[in-house]
Amino acid sequence: MVVSLALAGFGAPAVAAQFGGLKDAARKAKEAMQKKKDDEAQAQKEAEAKKEAEAKKEPEAKKETEAKKEPSASAPADAAATPSFQAFSKFDFVPGEKVVGMDDFTQDAVGDFPAKWNTNAAGEIVTLAGQSGRWLKLTRAGFFTPEFITELPDNVTLEYDLAVPPGADPGFGLATVLVELPDLKQPAGWQTVPNSFQFTAHPSASGHGSSSAIPRLDGTSAPANSTNTAQLTATKGKPVHIALWRQRQRVRVYMNEEKVWDLPRAVSASAKFNSIVFFVGGGCGNCEYYLANVRVATGAPDTRNKILTEGKWVTRGILFDVNSDRIKGESYGSLKEIASVLTENPDLKVQIVGHTDSDGDDAKNLDLSKRRAASVKAALTSEFKIDASRMETDGKGESQPVDKNDTSAGKANNRRVEFIKK
Repeated sequence: MVVSLALAGFGAPAVAAQFGGLKDAARKAKEAMQKKKDDEAQAQKEAEAKKEAEAKKEPEAKKETEAKKEPSASAPADAAATPSFQAFSKFDFVPGEKVVGMDDFTQDAVGDFPAKWNTNAAGEIVTLAGQSGRWLKLTRAGFFTPEFITELPDNVTLEYDLAVPPGADPGFGLATVLVELPDLKQPAGWQTVPNSFQFTAHPSASGHGSSSAIPRLDGTSAPANSTNTAQLTATKGKPVHIALWRQRQRVRVYMNEEKVWDLPRAVSASAKFNSIVFFVGGGCGNCEYYLANVRVATGAPDTRNKILTEGKWVTRGILFDVNSDRIKGESYGSLKEIASVLTENPDLKVQIVGHTDSDGDDAKNLDLSKRRAASVKAALTSEFKIDASRMETDGKGESQPVDKNDTSAGKANNRRVEFIKK
């Protein structure tokens, strides 16, 4: 553009002036071309510098985004959606020592009814928007029972996640039943057997979610007791973590951080439960219930004896988000167990060792196990005031399995935290 403007002045009559004008125009054109090259080089240099700077910022930006998507247990972005870690301060649920049954439905195809379950109704495996993993959708009245459960001793825990659609008001509720079946192949007859314990979750969008409990002892049904349950006010469609703990005759039921039922004589001393039944009553219509992460564990935790006498306590009750070192709030009871032993024995020092299952990369699992052990130490220090100098941490990744890694239950047993006396 500068060149064309210079050539426009060639109309002067003097020859010398013409040559001078030509030289001057050529010089200006050359300078303009050089300036253009310099400007383009500078622009390219700045663009490359900007690109490099953005590339360096990208991982941090990604971490920030993920942090917003997955709020930490100690400081969630939406307290109504995810109970804070501190909310579990009165939570005393401790899972059994050994996982005997676990179903996260990963072995089943979406759209199918799970292969290890039985029903006289209908259901299918689905995914839920905004929720991880797979869910069993129950849509018709009837029973749903996991056939991999064939024995439930007098100290057993059951956990699962329950969800209903946002704003739903199912009305009839979902019953969870521990039962002694005379014939495991005839689960439909569970309502007439002598021994069972049933509690029903009644989610509600109206702000009046409730639950009821019905013990059936030696053939006699106790009157149903009902209580309002804030955790079942299903206005946002958020899952509720439900945990049931049978200790001989006593049964406790928890929903998220709340202990909803604690019944000292809920179960007959002679009851030999051997099955779990989920039941949707008749007249349900188009109600929808979703189950995930069904987990059964047996054996009473004996933390004090294990760590002081045997020198090691192994827990599968300290749970983490998937592929994360973030401790879930429902781990509070297990953390409180070991914290009590450490508090009562001020000279006791421990090594905290994390273990994973074999899913994923070996090196990443090793790193994850080390970070999880460090998170446990941090939680014991911050929440329970245990001196950090009394705890060392390590991780073994997937290198020391205690069970097979080809089943959900086996993997759950391998995902553990060990406390080793020093």
